[in-house]
Amino acid sequence: MQDRFPAQERFADGAQYIGGRLRHGTSGRTHSVVDPATGEDVLTYELAGADDVDAAVAAARAAFPGWAGITPGERSDALHRFAAVLADRAEELARAESLQCGKPLKLTREFDVPGTVDNTAFFAGAARHLAGQSAGEYSGDHTSYVRREPIGVVGSIAPWNYPLQMAAWKILPAIAAGNTIVLKPAELTPLTSLLFAQAATEAGIPDGVINIVTGTGREAGERLVGHPDVAMTSFTGSTAVGKRVAEVATATVKRLHLELGGKAPFVVFDDADLEAAANGAVAGALINTGQDCTAATRAYVQRPLYEAFVERTAALMETVRLGDPFAPGTDLGPLVSHVQRDRVAAFVDRARAYARVVTGGEVPQGDLKNGAYYLPTLIADAAQDSEVVQSEIFGPVLVVLPFDGDDEGIALANDTPYGLAASAWSRDVFRANRATREIKAGCVWVNDHIPIISEMPHGGYKSSGFGKDMSMYSFEEYTQVKHVMFDNTAVARKPWHRTIFGDC
Repeated sequence: MQDRFPAQERFADGAQYIGGRLRHGTSGRTHSVVDPATGEDVLTYELAGADDVDAAVAAARAAFPGWAGITPGERSDALHRFAAVLADRAEELARAESLQCGKPLKLTREFDVPGTVDNTAFFAGAARHLAGQSAGEYSGDHTSYVRREPIGVVGSIAPWNYPLQMAAWKILPAIAAGNTIVLKPAELTPLTSLLFAQAATEAGIPDGVINIVTGTGREAGERLVGHPDVAMTSFTGSTAVGKRVAEVATATVKRLHLELGGKAPFVVFDDADLEAAANGAVAGALINTGQDCTAATRAYVQRPLYEAFVERTAALMETVRLGDPFAPGTDLGPLVSHVQRDRVAAFVDRARAYARVVTGGEVPQGDLKNGAYYLPTLIADAAQDSEVVQSEIFGPVLVVLPFDGDDEGIALANDTPYGLAASAWSRDVFRANRATREIKAGCVWVNDHIPIISEMPHGGYKSSGFGKDMSMYSFEEYTQVKHVMFDNTAVARKPWHRTIFGDC
């Protein structure tokens, strides 16, 4: 285990990070991080209770005046140092992320960790550009301007599918804007969130600015969201849980940011490059073993290309190599847990009654039988209103349906409650432009599916939530706007006072 998890010794003092120090949880209950590739326990730790959440919020509240009070340049310098520490720890972070999630090591080395370092570097620069609006005389002899200010203590809840990147997406814009934060990672995958916070302390970010509490949603999560000293809640996860978060947050009238579920359409028009589209579908559907809110899940293919697309995509799926996440040749690791694997398998098993399982649809045996593995699966000919088309499966499953005219393809793409991401495949710029305009999603890729960049926003429409991660747009979530107005005259009574005093 030491080779796979060299950072294990960093958690000897517990899995709660409060006020710049690790400590044990006080709930009286423990939880084990499990390697989903083998089913073996990696780390057993004490879960956070309500007292730990209270302590973390108190630490964040105490740190807020000092952190908010320094200059943007000083926060920027600290974040630049933070990016450098993360880069130095890249291999440690990549291994911990692979171990707790089952991600292939090549994915965490080439995508998760570099993306996190880049995001940190982006917000290091962005911290210096939190400008308000220029002064102006908009009302007689008065000068107005707008200040953009931090909100206070942010309480965030991150999911288990991208624990390192989601920690970064929550923490970085919040602290770059001058807030302090308490983050609750999923209890399945706390390791890299804790390593992230430790790296921040090493970089010189003051104690209490970043705090991590690792506990259950019912106990630690609800306490964090409902805490009276938490000014804002940011949540990424399922739409069902997001509704509960909104309900709890409403009681204290908190600022709320929700990034929820997705069911991304992958629309292939009949002039698309078939080979490019098939390759894009496999990569877009299987990224992170399909455990991605933006993953391609519904491929709508115009009828002239439909059968060829199904055949080529199935053939490509069958070349994907499942295996040990730490083995160089592995393309696809396990799902995050056996519970998640069984949930995905149940979706596919029910679909056999009304659709065609073209390839996959099985739990592999042999050397992989103890892990949470599931074969890449392609389902064809399901009805638009069926479960596998409308519900978020969150596994390595792609459903393919035909359409005829362009109007129908776009209508089908919009025909779910979700609107997080989508892609359109066409060599006709006018056709592609129409799709980007009419598909209701927070991101629409053209002739690609899944890439993200720090400079551009990420967030959904409809039941996929509201608000943006990454980019300068994320500062809209983590700052509040204040109007300041100066009277430029020495006149004791102003003209508008007549509405109250008259001419007396």
